[in-house]
Amino acid sequence: MKSDSFVVKYLSNLIPCTFKLEMGEEQTIIGRGVPEFTVTLKEPLDKKKLLTSTSLALGEEYMKGGIEVDRDLYEVLDKFLGQIGKFTTDRSALRKLLFTSTSKRNQKEEVTSHYDIGNDFYRLWLDETMSYSCGYFKTEEDTLYEAQVNKVHHILEKLHLEEGMTLLDAGCGWGFLLLEAAKMYGVKGVGITLSSEQAKEFQRRIEAEGLEERLEVRLMDYRELEKSGMEFDRVVSVGMLEHVGRENYPLFMRNAQGVLKEKGLFLLHCITAPKENPGDPWIRKYIFPGGTVPSWRELIGLMPEYGFYLLDVESLRRHYNKTLLCWKENFEGVREKVVEMMGEEFVRMWELYLSSCAATFHNGGD
Repeated sequence: MKSDSFVVKYLSNLIPCTFKLEMGEEQTIIGRGVPEFTVTLKEPLDKKKLLTSTSLALGEEYMKGGIEVDRDLYEVLDKFLGQIGKFTTDRSALRKLLFTSTSKRNQKEEVTSHYDIGNDFYRLWLDETMSYSCGYFKTEEDTLYEAQVNKVHHILEKLHLEEGMTLLDAGCGWGFLLLEAAKMYGVKGVGITLSSEQAKEFQRRIEAEGLEERLEVRLMDYRELEKSGMEFDRVVSVGMLEHVGRENYPLFMRNAQGVLKEKGLFLLHCITAPKENPGDPWIRKYIFPGGTVPSWRELIGLMPEYGFYLLDVESLRRHYNKTLLCWKENFEGVREKVVEMMGEEFVRMWELYLSSCAATFHNGGD
């Protein structure tokens, strides 16, 4: 396979370090000095696909095994995901992918496509708490489990809970936060989720802990909160806003405010970016359909419109990098089991997802 001058130039602009590119019998050193890794292309990269979307072209090729690297995938991606601003994204050609419907029906389908893969799958590589958001590493020696417990306790302390209070968790996942809140503070809580798999597991855990009188899980859209008649002393949402969609941020804020008692507290934990963008095409197509990362400035700008006074802002970006690296290590440890369950292409897709997100958090890319 003869070296493609376009691909060589394209990749040299994207990757700011020296590496070797192998295409068949052809080998090209890109950059100066000793190569830090080797990229092997088993087939020529499609120029049109690259010019439409860097992440889709490279991501899909990696998924099907057309791209291989001879170094840890995270380490390779970490070398250039700080250059994500140089990625090509033809928003016009990708409009249907980047700007999906935020209707209740469509968003439910998007959310369940990720979270209803199966509890058995997530149980393989998440920690015992079944937490699927960033941990809070107090020390370098903290395990993933300790970091997830730290995170939940950190959130609960910020909420200033007292016995007898009521707490809503919007996007409750598998319920560890509410379980801890009920046991540690004696609160009553409701968790809402669109994932039937999460709801099923959370209900099982409620019953196993004997907390039926204190906790309840509902399959419910956040848009139903305002008219639900429920009221809470505290509202928390962890890692759910990314599924709401930019045009629905005001609706989300209104519904959170609509169930919060006077002088109540609302804690919002989500991934943010410095600037507004529609999201990465590969992530939206294969991992989080419809997923959008808000900018912190647009969220803070919305809060006064719904009566919220800002008390505290904390960045956990570096904690998320470490969390993802822990998930990556766990996932690699059960790789063969996941291949049996889901197939090789699925596994390569998730390896790329976990590694690329870890590298993005490490580089602070938006």
